[in-house]
Amino acid sequence: MKNKQTLGNLLLILTAMIWGMAFAFQRKGMESIEPLTFTAVRMGLAAVVIGAAVLIEKNREKRNITKTDPQAARIRSKNTILGGICCGIFLAAASIFQQIGMVSTSAGKSGFITAMYILLVPIINFVLFRKKNSPLVWIAVLISVVGMYLLCMTEGFRLAHSDLLLFLCAVMFSGQILCCDHFVQLGDPLQISAIQILTTTVISAIAAFLMETPSWDQVRSAAIPILYCGIMSGGVGYTLQMVAQKFTDPTVASLLMSLESVFAVLGGAILLHERMTPRELLGCTVMFAAIILVQLPSGSRSENRKEP
Repeated sequence: MKNKQTLGNLLLILTAMIWGMAFAFQRKGMESIEPLTFTAVRMGLAAVVIGAAVLIEKNREKRNITKTDPQAARIRSKNTILGGICCGIFLAAASIFQQIGMVSTSAGKSGFITAMYILLVPIINFVLFRKKNSPLVWIAVLISVVGMYLLCMTEGFRLAHSDLLLFLCAVMFSGQILCCDHFVQLGDPLQISAIQILTTTVISAIAAFLMETPSWDQVRSAAIPILYCGIMSGGVGYTLQMVAQKFTDPTVASLLMSLESVFAVLGGAILLHERMTPRELLGCTVMFAAIILVQLPSGSRSENRKEP
């Protein structure tokens, strides 16, 4: 089980790297396409990618026929569908709140407020589900918040209306993480991911047609960013999250996924030739320290992960 937990943590770090690198492509894509249209199209592409993976997996299962309890199979299927829809609603709401909030807020500030899910996840988990974390995990959470502040908040902090939208985005991302943590234990992670992305696509497309003026010219002009964000960030990233969270505590998962901000800064430096300031380098170092700290052995660490 320890090996599976380690594998889950490594997959979440890979997820954070994929998501972090996507920021550079998203920034480039916003030069020629509106944000909600971008979200709808890339999520639609991700749905196609994950849908193909689901079909391949189903064909593989048919070749390896095993006897299953029909009642258990129906319950698992019900939880898979319900989990995918619930996760998709949270993910769609988070994406929409984020895109609208970012219109009048700096990228650094929006990144910091959005990443507050690293603090909200353990708090919500404790208040609603009475799930406790070890003191080591709480220390790591607080250290990571400091690191996130150093990394993102380079232009001061003044509250505005858009900040409320970004905070709601963080709340929705927290809900998505906790929802994922619950349903991946009860359903099929790959199918949950596919249904989640399909739900997000439908909601984002409706929002785009209501609030923007989508066109194929916009889509063609942002083809490369859409391809990366659709296939890698959407298709691969969210599937890895679903699979990895089956073996990882949600608070630890939120800490690991918050590394996307670090990889976003690194991606900007590598792909967009942006220079990292000493403050940003310090923020990255503090964030990595928090991630290492949370990996240290602890007797009270979520022993609740079930062996599948």
